[in-house]
Amino acid sequence: MATRRQPAAHPLLPLDDLLHRARQCTLCAPFLPLGPRPVLQAGTGARILIASQAPGRKVHASGVPFDDASGERLRDWLQLPREVFYDPGRVAIVPMGFCYPGKGASGDAPPRPECAPTWRAPLLAQLPHIALTVAVGQYAIGWHLPGSRGRPLADTVRASGAPGSPVIALPHPSPRNNGWLKHNPWFEAEWLPGVRERVAAALTQNTSQIGI
Repeated sequence: MATRRQPAAHPLLPLDDLLHRARQCTLCAPFLPLGPRPVLQAGTGARILIASQAPGRKVHASGVPFDDASGERLRDWLQLPREVFYDPGRVAIVPMGFCYPGKGASGDAPPRPECAPTWRAPLLAQLPHIALTVAVGQYAIGWHLPGSRGRPLADTVRASGAPGSPVIALPHPSPRNNGWLKHNPWFEAEWLPGVRERVAAALTQNTSQIGI
């Protein structure tokens, strides 16, 4: 079945208009088992961009980004209290796919491929104050760090922590990645403290002051 044609998201539209159009999107409706329900948040003053994968079933039900166990772990990793995490004026959450894509062979299916090419460029163009991007999971990492494709996740995560890197890569915080975390104890013990410092700096300092 062919996809429905969606009016192009014009990059010069104000952010509020873009968000309204994105939340009304039905481009992938024929392929979504629970129907379209785009979930994202953004404000023009946001300093942190969380580039995630796609909503899960619980997030589809609530309409709140990362309203699940993965969100609890992510907020702990970044040391972001809920009132900061859910403040669109400080944190933008723009997944690779805005709607729950259904179940795959192992876990949820990948984000629908139509979403990112339609919406990401115009939305990100209206977020001029982003000081740090946190790419969560392989699809977001591949988009924001295209040179990492095909590399081991641990190598990509370590490299993204280099001083001056504008993008930090994180494994997906799903409980399905507990095995990876167990085999990479450096991630939580040694690497996350530096990530938390950079997140805090991005929220409180000028971009020119944090070297990214």
